[in-house]
Amino acid sequence: MGLFAALAALPDAAHASQLIARNTSTERLTVSNGGKAVVSYHAQGRAQRVLAWGAINARLPSRTRRQVEFRVDYSGGWGSHGRAVWRSHRNGCGRYRGPPLPFRVAACTARDGSHWALQRWQRSQANFGIAPWKPGHGAWELRLSHWRGDVPRLEVWLDWSYAGRWHHLFGRLTYRGHGIHGYSSTPNGEPTDSHGRVISVDTLDSPYGSGWRRENGFLARRPDGTFCYVFVPHRAPNGELRPPGVGKRYRVSTNGPGVTPDVSWEAPALHDFRRGNAEDDAYEARMNALQQELTRSSKPCHS
Repeated sequence: MGLFAALAALPDAAHASQLIARNTSTERLTVSNGGKAVVSYHAQGRAQRVLAWGAINARLPSRTRRQVEFRVDYSGGWGSHGRAVWRSHRNGCGRYRGPPLPFRVAACTARDGSHWALQRWQRSQANFGIAPWKPGHGAWELRLSHWRGDVPRLEVWLDWSYAGRWHHLFGRLTYRGHGIHGYSSTPNGEPTDSHGRVISVDTLDSPYGSGWRRENGFLARRPDGTFCYVFVPHRAPNGELRPPGVGKRYRVSTNGPGVTPDVSWEAPALHDFRRGNAEDDAYEARMNALQQELTRSSKPCHS
């Protein structure tokens, strides 16, 4: 295997808990006392051992500095060290002592107090509950993270919008008290820098069918990391008009900045707005005030 092929990583348009592989099994994580991780797994019928090192935590959003990322050697050490490092790799990472993590496959805490984790989830899916229509939809992504201290904070609130006609959610993504966001994206809302983050919303037992289905994805906004979303009918890429994806529960997930872990929020859906109900009116007024406070530095959400 050539040096370039050995060190090549998977697409990395928005560096986060770093994407290592897709549709894996038998995942295992070991970390040496020197801070090098070996990620072992099976994919496409083959055993793979990947060496990763050289990154921790995240940088705050910047127009001039790229986000931190691992160096990754898919040859297990041959490309970067001229030998199979994984064969002599000794694990020095102990029992995990960090915060609870969604999508956790493996995690450990190193002697220096930093944490390592593997998470596996279906980050890329077709929106509005439709069948996969492009490569990568529905793939189970295996992602590696390394951090010390706080993990990203994902806050989400539910309410209604347009005088109670539609269900609505809003929130913010922060890291160490700062909003997480990017500076450029495609017309379809895909980040084109290393700082942008897509917020993914899943809905349970909705008009799309039973189980969890992807409702939509959208960017955390500059400069405060806020976001908002209204559950309304949408036109799918195939031209079909899809109903609002109001479900029994919602799950909101995203990649952490840099090589911090991915985070997720989940809660029951609200009931339909009851016009003239004092409790609903008071709750909606509180949520509207909170939205205005959160988005005072960015574009307000529709209340």
